[in-house]
Amino acid sequence: MASVIIPPMPPSARDDALHLYRAFKGFGCDTAAVINILGHRNATQRAAIQKEYHATYSEDLNKRLSSELSGELKRAVIMWMPDPATRDANIVRHALEGDVDLKAATEVICSRTPSQMRQFKQIYFSSFDVDLEDDLATKLSSGDHKKLLVAYISVPRYEGPEYDQAMVQKDAELLYKAGEKKLGTDEKVFIQIFSERSRAHLVAVGSAYQSLYGHSLEKAITKETSGYFFNALLTILQCADHPGFTQGNEGFGYG
Repeated sequence: MASVIIPPMPPSARDDALHLYRAFKGFGCDTAAVINILGHRNATQRAAIQKEYHATYSEDLNKRLSSELSGELKRAVIMWMPDPATRDANIVRHALEGDVDLKAATEVICSRTPSQMRQFKQIYFSSFDVDLEDDLATKLSSGDHKKLLVAYISVPRYEGPEYDQAMVQKDAELLYKAGEKKLGTDEKVFIQIFSERSRAHLVAVGSAYQSLYGHSLEKAITKETSGYFFNALLTILQCADHPGFTQGNEGFGYG
């Protein structure tokens, strides 16, 4: 009979706080120790470590990390520390300030489920005292990309697996008529369908499109759209096809 292997329990938050404190002491920071500890803890454990560190050493762990680390390692560790919703809020806020990083903002917003979006929007407002919709409307230049992002974060979407096959067929036909069938592209149709339909529905639309027109909806999007509008549509479609893009890793998704 095979023996049962019990995975080792992670050290307590107190032990982790102590080892981090020791990593900061002496000549230079022991970055390997910092990575080994924080890189192997989930969001709940990292929050407990921060609380324990502050209680024991009367010091904010994030500020200490910021002073001890530098370069890309500093950026990665500081970004890793918060819970996923707070991290999303920080990434998007940073992306909308100064030299606006539309790619980063687009990837975060368009890869989140409706429930994740609700958490993210609540944190955004409590952290920055502005609604995400208003921030996007103010800081992004007008265009189809902006319209899609604002619609995507504003419209409630069903998260279950069910969908209406008749509506799926209709949407596939509408997308074809708005794109490949005509000269130019009717972006309003793409915005409406991609911002209002559930992930299960969009996956079914992709299958219907393939059956009706002999190639993928992704190929049609690539042909008919461009720039950040294209990036947004593609991200939404890929995250519908592959939910693991969003949820497969607690560190970068929501656990």
